[in-house]
Formats: sequence, structure tokens, C-alpha cells
Amino acid sequence: MSIQKIVSLITLSATLLQGSMEAAMPDKAIDGSLFLVNRDHMVSEHYVPVVRTVNVVGMRQSMKEEAAAALEEMYAAASQDSAPLSSVSGYRSFTKQSTIYARKQKTAGQKTAEAYVAIPGASEHQLGVAMDVTKRGGSNLNAGFGKTKAGLWIAENAWRYGFIVRYLEGEESVTGYAYEPWHVRYVGKEHAKAIYESGVPMEIYVSVHRLAVYDFLIKQTDEVLQ
Repeated sequence: MSIQKIVSLITLSATLLQGSMEAAMPDKAIDGSLFLVNRDHMVSEHYVPVVRTVNVVGMRQSMKEEAAAALEEMYAAASQDSAPLSSVSGYRSFTKQSTIYARKQKTAGQKTAEAYVAIPGASEHQLGVAMDVTKRGGSNLNAGFGKTKAGLWIAENAWRYGFIVRYLEGEESVTGYAYEPWHVRYVGKEHAKAIYESGVPMEIYVSVHRLAVYDFLIKQTDEVLQ
């Protein structure tokens, strides 16, 4: 094998490696739309995303720009379909999440707090890509929302705007949280469609997506080396 070809292969391998780290491990890119956060994948208390106020009905809340724009589009569509929504909770700092978790522990007990509230550093709200929503005129967050017109609309249509219902019913052992039909998380339209159609929680989707990219990269490398 010539020196020139060896150099070319080394260069290609380096390029594939750099590309694969972002493509094959999107759950590790903290500013990416597919970054995975749960009790096993924590966020530093120092992480503070760039967010803006979301122009929707409800409590004044903030999200990252891309997520905020998508949420505004989704709320407009829901209103047109006579299923108007209202915002309850968007971006939360590490400190605010600590306060919410401590309050839930005190008022509802440790077991309930663990089922419904993320510990500080394990909340998608700190990423600025999640929003707790409810029907227009309401503010309570409970499983009953899933049976309302607004809740059913979210379950059937959120993916069209890049959002997923993050904590699915029956998947508590995977997500680590109780069913939350009100908690939507932005992942981008392509991933949202795929997750919605698969019916699996984000944890499983990310793992399968990563393996698929690895397989592709391995095959591409094999073709080059042949």
C-alpha cells in the first residue's frame, strides 16, 4: 500500500470518528435537540442555556429559540383545532429545580417526589427544551389531562411540531417517571416523527439510533478498506 493511500485512510478515519461522535452519540451533545437527560445522565449545575420568553398563552415561560418557535407554532395549530393550550413551566435553572424537588418532598413525600419530579441536574427543563402544558384556562398538571381534548391533541399532534410526550404511560420502568401527558420535550421534527411512530420512550430510541449510526459507519469504513 502506498504512503499516499495510507495517509488518505488515516485522514478518512479521523473524519469518520469526528463525525460519528456527534451523529452516533447525539445524547451526549448537550446543546443538541436529542441530548438525553434522566437520573443516569445528569446536567451540571453550571449549565445555563440561552433562552427567550415564549409568546404563548399561560404563565410567562422561556425556552431555547428553536424550541420556543416550535411551541408557538404548535399552540397556534392547537387553537385552530379547538384544543387551545396554556403554558405552565418551561426553562428551570438548577437552583429552581432544587427548590421544586424539595417542596414536593415536603408536601407529598419522597416516593411521590421521585415519581413526578426530577432531582436537580436530571431535569429536561434545565435544557430549555421542555414545557409543561395544560388546557386553556387550567393550571393543574395531572394524568387526567391526557383524556381532555387538549391532551388528546397533544398526544396525536405534538410530533408534527418537533415535540414528544416524554414520559409515556406504561414505560415508567424505562423513563424512571410516572406518566406525564402534560410534559412535552422538543427533539426536532425528524426525531419527533420517528419516536412517535415507534411508540418507544426516548431512552430506547436514542440507543437504537446510536447503534444504527455505528453500523453504518462500520460498513462505510469496511468499504473503504476493501
